[in-house]
Amino acid sequence: MNFTIHPIGVVRSPYKEKGDAPRQGRLSDTVSEIVIDENYLFGLDDVEKKSHLIILSWFDRADRTVLRAPPYHETIERGVFALRSPNRPNPVAFSVVDLLGREGNVLRVRGLDALDGTPVVDIKPYYPDIDCVK
Repeated sequence: MNFTIHPIGVVRSPYKEKGDAPRQGRLSDTVSEIVIDENYLFGLDDVEKKSHLIILSWFDRADRTVLRAPPYHETIERGVFALRSPNRPNPVAFSVVDLLGREGNVLRVRGLDALDGTPVVDIKPYYPDIDCVK
């Protein structure tokens, strides 16, 4: 089965290359922007009413051949589906970010660990009642 994902926007961040971004974006105070393609502008209606968003992006510079890797600060390898490594067969990244503001088609967010130029494939609102496992 083949399918195509079309980016809805792109990340603008201070992280320019691998190694610049933090291991977990939620642990960083860095502010980034998500620039949404004008064709999807109406999809942003009321997004500014949310305090947090789930950003799904495509880590286009990831190594898609990796199936096993050691977790951060460990030496024993594990399967990538048991890790949050950006290197994986389909490098879909999941980030929960603080929405700081919106100006037109630009979202200002905190807590994103994506490199500058990373394609964004979807945005969803974060709901603590259903997205936080107790």
